[in-house]
Amino acid sequence: MATRPAWVNDELFPFESRFADVAGARVHYIDEGDGPVFLGLHGNPTWSFLYRHIVQGLQDRFRCIALDYPGFGLSTAPAGYGYTVSEHARLVEAFVEQLDLRDITLMVQDWGGPIGFWVAGRHPDRFRAFVIGNTWAWPIGDRATKTFSRTLGSAFVGGLLVERADVFTNVFLRGGIRRRKLSLDERFMYRRPHPTRESRVPVHVMPREILAAREFLAEVEQGLARVAGKPALVVWGDKDPGFRTPHRLRWERTFPNHRTEILQGASHYIQEDAPDEIVAAIRDWWPGEG
Repeated sequence: MATRPAWVNDELFPFESRFADVAGARVHYIDEGDGPVFLGLHGNPTWSFLYRHIVQGLQDRFRCIALDYPGFGLSTAPAGYGYTVSEHARLVEAFVEQLDLRDITLMVQDWGGPIGFWVAGRHPDRFRAFVIGNTWAWPIGDRATKTFSRTLGSAFVGGLLVERADVFTNVFLRGGIRRRKLSLDERFMYRRPHPTRESRVPVHVMPREILAAREFLAEVEQGLARVAGKPALVVWGDKDPGFRTPHRLRWERTFPNHRTEILQGASHYIQEDAPDEIVAAIRDWWPGEG
């Protein structure tokens, strides 16, 4: 087994940690099972640990891969890395090419949506189908979102809340899981990758990017047309305060060949709130051979 920090709980995360040098970064990922590729992309402030239940439920049918962006989880960034979503997207693109992943079923949630669909829009031939959680893939600019981005992305207020108080892990992550409560050990696994103010800089960059990355998000939106004909499964937590029904309806319009599974009572972090339902929905829906 590849070397990983002693703090990783092997019972909660019973997978081999693999590491690849990708575009100057040391990228941590898990790669479990055999079969068609299932690739899970996380958001903020999570890491591949978020997909542990999904991987355990699908590894008998898929080759399940989940990676950490540089600065998240167990991945480390090269010198000069800015932790922007465009950098993360290019890193995922390089990762997919380096491992030569093909016939991919991609699952996205939170920032995984823009990152993953940027890659898919550039390499539609590598992707077979999509599992779309609570996310987006276009510029958004409603008043609440702008306030969120400007406040938490700011140097002073955002610095205090995100870098000093670790608000994403301590407040947003816990509040984004409604149907169950994380155990102390699970909470530790989410907190431990960002134990210091400096290590929370990647988390702090993300809310700022909602507005700062509008050109990138516009590029993601344009790329959707290249994959819109592929099958999609929309798995949607209906109690997410950030991504609501209009976002889901837009995904359904974008992918005519879709099926929707409403995760009743689930909030933003659906992989924690409703993993068994997601696994069952994927197994029932997944477009087989042909």
